[in-house]
Amino acid sequence: MTNRGAAREELATGTRAAGSRAAADGQAVPALELVGISKAFPGVLANDGVSLRVARGEILGLLGENGAGKTTLMNIVYGLYQPDGGEILVGGERVAIRSPQHAVELGIGMVHQHFMLVPDMTVAENVALSPSRSPGLSRLDDVTRSLEELSSRFGLEVEPTAVVEDLPVGACQRVEIIKLLHRGADLLILDEPTAALTPPEWRELSAFLRSLADRGSSVIFITHKLDELFGVADRCTVLRDGRVVGSVPISETDKPSLARMMVGREITLRVDRPMVEPGEPVLEVDGLTLVEDGRTILEDVDFRVRAGEVFGVAGVGGNGQNELVEVLIGLRSATAGEIRLGGRRLDRLDPSEFVRQGGAVIPEDRQHEGVALELSVLDNLLMREFDRPSFSRWGVIDPDKARGRAERLVAEYDVRTPGVGVPMRQLSGGNQQKAVLARELGRDPRLVIAFQPTRGLDVGAIEFVYRKLNEQKRAGVAILLISFELDEILSMTDRFTVMVGGRFPRVLEADEADPETVGLLMGGEAERA
Repeated sequence: MTNRGAAREELATGTRAAGSRAAADGQAVPALELVGISKAFPGVLANDGVSLRVARGEILGLLGENGAGKTTLMNIVYGLYQPDGGEILVGGERVAIRSPQHAVELGIGMVHQHFMLVPDMTVAENVALSPSRSPGLSRLDDVTRSLEELSSRFGLEVEPTAVVEDLPVGACQRVEIIKLLHRGADLLILDEPTAALTPPEWRELSAFLRSLADRGSSVIFITHKLDELFGVADRCTVLRDGRVVGSVPISETDKPSLARMMVGREITLRVDRPMVEPGEPVLEVDGLTLVEDGRTILEDVDFRVRAGEVFGVAGVGGNGQNELVEVLIGLRSATAGEIRLGGRRLDRLDPSEFVRQGGAVIPEDRQHEGVALELSVLDNLLMREFDRPSFSRWGVIDPDKARGRAERLVAEYDVRTPGVGVPMRQLSGGNQQKAVLARELGRDPRLVIAFQPTRGLDVGAIEFVYRKLNEQKRAGVAILLISFELDEILSMTDRFTVMVGGRFPRVLEADEADPETVGLLMGGEAERA
């Protein structure tokens, strides 16, 4: 008997009470039902008696603030965590999901918000490593053929021989999604899978999800983007503080109502861009060029970011945005060009010099580039400040002063944590991002480079990030905002450009830009824009 067959046999011999009750009531047996699920971690009650159900052929949106317990709940369904209480029923039968492999055998697949990929292996090798329902699906040649067929069928472009560490974030997301397609799950759990996808890529994915649901598969879709939810989900369940606060058909609700359910208060979905008279240029870039292995990544890039201004860089991921940030903060050396910060030319730029000159950076991938997950919240908040005289003398740190500083930052930036001594790993993604903001903005920088600062955040956390960036703008800080979200660029920036093929074809005033012009620029049609 195959693993898949053994798992189904387990279900067949399990408890049939729930399915019998549903049949007796004339109801279809749900694909998945959770009854009273609870899960606690030290100092945190992540799930508190959560009950929900997903029908066959239904797309369920799962909403909630960062830290509301959504990912923990889905990790329980996927077998990564064991619940402290409650029941899981698959197809009406009670089952204890022991591991991700067991979940795969039951027909459950999950795409995680943060990548579960081996960086120095190819796409095909990563897929071959993932749990499979059939050993035959793990042979590399079969995997490669399967990926090529799936890529063609669903329009999720991936190159099986590409090395993962060479791929941009959007391509890595597609690899995670196609891993799930390769395994042929009946119940798909997607935790923020579109955080780095472009609008066309999202439209393709949503059409694919809809087609899956029409064929009887079920989807649980975790997202903080309400527009996406209304475009694909049938129903929405909202979690707050680990509990279900409501479940409504999408056709019977609206975005303000869902936002209010998520955070328990009114949320301003519109950004009021503060009008600030810009000052002198803080960051000046001239002729910046980067050539590696004979390939031109950045080509003759010129721009200025002035004091009290938000300058945006829009565009599809993979057009040189990562490399631009790495050159600006000193992680890569430019082939040609000049960078000036505060009028000073930076010839030998490294990350330490960037910080010394008043630079701050909010990186795209907070878990790998923004925080040290195993260090404490305090260590993460103060890692750029430990050498300050206010914290140390002759190399000896004053623990009371350090703790006081960390606790003030936690309070000011609303970082929700059991204490500053807990590992950063225990915080939700939104609170990790708030900690990054606290560390970088709390040092009174004169330049902030914000790369995808709201990636994967809920509406409440997005509102918080925008408010903090606008406070910096009012204080005269220069802000370089790099985002793949066009709405974010149009609402937050004063001027912006579209990055295409490592170049800046033209700079636009945000108030004068229209979606058609921006779309042409993003598509490389600068001469028609």
